[in-house]
Amino acid sequence: MNTTRKLIKSTLSGIALCCAAGTVSAADFSGVPSGAYVLDDSHAYINFQYNHLGLSNPSLSFDDFTVELNLNTEDPTQSTVNVSVDVASVVAGSAVWEDHITGSKWFDVASNPEITFTSTAVEENADGGYRVSGDLTVKGETQPFALDVTINGAKNHPMSGKPVVGLDASGELLRSAFGLGNNAPFISDEVQVSLSIEMKAVN
Repeated sequence: MNTTRKLIKSTLSGIALCCAAGTVSAADFSGVPSGAYVLDDSHAYINFQYNHLGLSNPSLSFDDFTVELNLNTEDPTQSTVNVSVDVASVVAGSAVWEDHITGSKWFDVASNPEITFTSTAVEENADGGYRVSGDLTVKGETQPFALDVTINGAKNHPMSGKPVVGLDASGELLRSAFGLGNNAPFISDEVQVSLSIEMKAVN
């Protein structure tokens, strides 16, 4: 019985140590240089999702956007990022809904053609990822917003041979903070935002 208990205790301790090690491992940027990185348009996705009447969770996206990353590999918390989205490029699943969501009741593309995000701070998370805080501007309203970022890889691209960085990011906002609170709470005020992108070195 004592042997069994010791084995169980040893196994659990090993699992705990492995998990702990995983939570503190920082992203490895040793394979790429510091400097400016821009979006690889062929591997770039921005999506946002909300709940509709408690019945479904529509996922919409934008087709046209830019991301500019100034990466500091020695101290990633000194890095900066700027995002600009062409709101008219929204993909909503139907032409009727796309026309509606870009109209004056919602995004009002005629008066507010862009969504922008400018980072103001980068912090390293306990899991080795990063929390990027900044100013998000939607429909003329600027509010603080944060993204939790996971670095998927940083290396020379196996085909082009050029430095690339791949990452996923996610955050949540209240659309009412940006003058988009129509029909809440029947359509959820909470909106989940996600990005999956590859960045390539400028030089």
